[in-house]
Amino acid sequence: MQKLAKFIYFKLLGWKLVGNTTMSKDTVKKAVVIALPHTSWHDFYIGLLLRTVIGIKSNFVGKKELFVWPFKYYFRAIGGRPIDRTSGQNKVEAIAKLFDEDEEFRLTLAPEGTRKKVTEWRTGFYYIAKAANVPIIMFTLDFENKQNRISEPFYLTDNMEADFKFMKQFYKGVVGKFPEYS
Repeated sequence: MQKLAKFIYFKLLGWKLVGNTTMSKDTVKKAVVIALPHTSWHDFYIGLLLRTVIGIKSNFVGKKELFVWPFKYYFRAIGGRPIDRTSGQNKVEAIAKLFDEDEEFRLTLAPEGTRKKVTEWRTGFYYIAKAANVPIIMFTLDFENKQNRISEPFYLTDNMEADFKFMKQFYKGVVGKFPEYS
């Protein structure tokens, strides 16, 4: 499967992988992975190809209503985990607890929370990483240069403003599939 993914990713689609090309898979088994800019449904299959090319397990969360027969088997197989999104539930705490269930858990999220243009990132991913006591690994969805750049694990400080400044600098100039939403 990895050979096929590499053929599609590198040869057919012409993408490149730069930076921390192993995503620290041998040393960091748990992390919040943030992918930006999230401007299109194409980001999903690029992410799936990327994780197969690198050879890592990665996870995502979805509303529990998606995890019903027959779809739950597919979503689970590709790393999905159901989450209860009803009001009154502490979603950050619930998601942070998922890190305790597996020896290897890399939660992939899009900080924008939508594929549309946003001026500010949502902060849930930050609080999840803090609550789970795991680093953040950043990767770009750079359609202009057809590359995924992956950061070294970033361990959060107690200065949220400085942490966000550092993370936003990593994504400076990156253009998504739809530039008007980047």
